[in-house]
Amino acid sequence: MSSTFFGLTIASSGLNTSQAQINTTANNISNVNTEGYSRQVVNTVSASALRVYQSYGTTGVGVEAESVTQCRDLYYDEKYWNNESALGHYDKKLYYMKQIQDFYSETGSNTGFSTIYSKMFNSLSTLQGSAGDLTVRKEFISNAKELVEYFNQLSTKLNQLQSSVNDEIKTAVSDINSIAEKITILNKQINVIEQGGGHANELRDQRALLVDELSALVNVETKEVNVSNTNFADMDTGATQFTVRINGQMLVDNYEYKTLAVQARADVKSYNQCDIKGLYDIVWSEEGDKFNSSPISNGGAIKAMFDVRDGNNNENLHGTITSTTTNTVTVTGLSITDVNEFNMPDEGTIWTNNTEYDYTDFSFDTDENGDVVSITFTFDKDMSAGEQTNLMNKSLQVGDDIDYMGIPYYQNQMNMFLRNFCEEFNLVEEGGVDLNGDTMGSFFVALNLMDTNEEYGLTDRTTANTTDTDGNITGTEGVTLTSDSMTYYRLTAGNVAIAKKTDKDAAKFATTSAENYTAGVDNAELVVKLQELQSKVKLFRGGGGDTFLQCIYADVTIDTQECDIFTKNFTNIQTTISQQRQSVAGVDEDDEALDLIKFQNAYNLASKCISVFSEIYDRLILNTGV
Repeated sequence: MSSTFFGLTIASSGLNTSQAQINTTANNISNVNTEGYSRQVVNTVSASALRVYQSYGTTGVGVEAESVTQCRDLYYDEKYWNNESALGHYDKKLYYMKQIQDFYSETGSNTGFSTIYSKMFNSLSTLQGSAGDLTVRKEFISNAKELVEYFNQLSTKLNQLQSSVNDEIKTAVSDINSIAEKITILNKQINVIEQGGGHANELRDQRALLVDELSALVNVETKEVNVSNTNFADMDTGATQFTVRINGQMLVDNYEYKTLAVQARADVKSYNQCDIKGLYDIVWSEEGDKFNSSPISNGGAIKAMFDVRDGNNNENLHGTITSTTTNTVTVTGLSITDVNEFNMPDEGTIWTNNTEYDYTDFSFDTDENGDVVSITFTFDKDMSAGEQTNLMNKSLQVGDDIDYMGIPYYQNQMNMFLRNFCEEFNLVEEGGVDLNGDTMGSFFVALNLMDTNEEYGLTDRTTANTTDTDGNITGTEGVTLTSDSMTYYRLTAGNVAIAKKTDKDAAKFATTSAENYTAGVDNAELVVKLQELQSKVKLFRGGGGDTFLQCIYADVTIDTQECDIFTKNFTNIQTTISQQRQSVAGVDEDDEALDLIKFQNAYNLASKCISVFSEIYDRLILNTGV
């Protein structure tokens, strides 16, 4: 039989449970604007029935507040993290691609390539009618100088952007390490609370918010498993093991975490000709192994930064090793046969047989058409006989393959245009004489980046002429050139310049050939040939020089638009997933207000029960007697 005061116990359980529900609702309302907070609920169960040895057998004993847990769905969390990685990837690309687009834009007050290029050829047209006028000559040289300075400035801006991206990679690595450390601390705190029988709702919210932040930087995979008792497998210890993988590699393993570090490439480890020095690679701090910063999938903002910083559109050199020596390999079957398209640094890195080698120099052979047929790389270290044998017939690539039009790609596109244009321009000029009857030489030159007072005259050819006994040119033969003697390969957008002698003295610019020098100072048959370079001669990607900006701007615009479209798409998906996520975990003010009224009524009814039982006991004790 139940106790006389059993009804009071039942009513008090309802009173306590309702109070817990009201307190939890108040907590939800207080955190309605707290980022990452998940709505909490009180989980109630009927208390175990009491056997009263009556005809009805058992009777209920009230309600129990079993736990206070958060409302959260891991399915929506994982969908959110996957989308956040894609959004972070394209949003970061869009940020940088807009800057590159601005560099080439000719809108507003920004004077661009087309304007400067047309201006130079307009002054060249004026020069045709007044070839002997030093003022007209100076105007043309000034406009030509403006063109090379335009490319110098563009190259500098791209280098500065590459440096900015490089610095942001370092910052992102610090952020990842900081997040990893915080997650391990939270894992410990969560297990301490939950092993004691509680639920660490707020701490779990903090941990999920950190994973949200991490997912914008890299691909994230999380896994949480219950820890069982080794002696009693069915016993719930309350502890869990929480792991985090980024780009497929373990970052957090419950209470332990690995750190990343940035490692500046040595000067000889350049991948592209115009890369700035000291670019960072990401490595694991303890092992020193390279971190997978560019996974096949989107890869978050980290991959976007590497794509923009290192992207060469897969246009680096590939070939097959056909011979080796102690410290050299010779490569044939080349993917690039035009020396003007080379994007290799003088000293750099090659990959072959899954091994990285640093080369200190290279030379190449050309055929009778001037096409490169083989390249020989000189390594900084000697190889064993076995290593030489293993490299035979292996594929080789220079630098790293990044299938994206990033900063190295645009640098190389400018270099290709300038090499072709300057070579054709100089070919005309080298066949002429100046006002003094002296041989002209090169008009466009490459300044040595180590010493801006030194010029490379670019007078050598990649092929040598063969002549008959009378000195007439009968054909060409292949030659071998080292990186020191290469001509237009050394010319880049960052070092192209006007020959100092011509810049200082306009009379040294050639407008006529030696044969027609006696016809007078206004003779200008070379100027007529130079004017054809504006659009008639194919100089860049199958078109004339005037199409350079169209090609480049089309590249950058297409990539920018693609990033913009994907950013909007993933932003819309983020909004949808966030709404689904919030439908489960979010705090709705109206719902909480209704719950507050509901729980208040339950509390009032429980109080009324206590009041009723109080009157019953009062009558029983005070007014019932023998």
